[in-house]
Amino acid sequence: MKGAALTVGGFYAHFSSKDELVEETLRRTCATLRDRLFARLDEKPKPTAPKSSSSGTSRPTTATAHARVSDAGVVGEVGTTAPQHRTMVAKEVQALVDGLAERLTADGIVPRRLLAIGLIALMYGGLSLSRAVRGTELSEEVLHACRALGAAAARGGKGERS
Repeated sequence: MKGAALTVGGFYAHFSSKDELVEETLRRTCATLRDRLFARLDEKPKPTAPKSSSSGTSRPTTATAHARVSDAGVVGEVGTTAPQHRTMVAKEVQALVDGLAERLTADGIVPRRLLAIGLIALMYGGLSLSRAVRGTELSEEVLHACRALGAAAARGGKGERS
């Protein structure tokens, strides 16, 4: 609020309820995630775009992966403690699915939409699991496995051995 030069009352006056504040925050966070992901995919040559998003020479560390998908923890919370936000989160995930599916090749091992949903589930689930074992070697291994599986799936099931 200091950064926005607002008082607490002035800040909350922009929202009719805490739920509206939460939803606006989630919308903006999800839009930022999509914009960053799609920008990275769009700047890569089409045949390697999915591979580059899941693996590559510059692998994010656990810390940077956690920072990049900052809303991953929110998904579990909405599912268990904030059901009033499910419809809005579903719209945001749908936008992520649609955008990713558009960027995948049509000759994959499964239809593009199904692959997009699977890759997104792998991203969120892998990050959640990596966070759960943070500080152990397994944390990095979880991220590595998710990148490898995601890249192989995006390439039509043709994985690279590591």
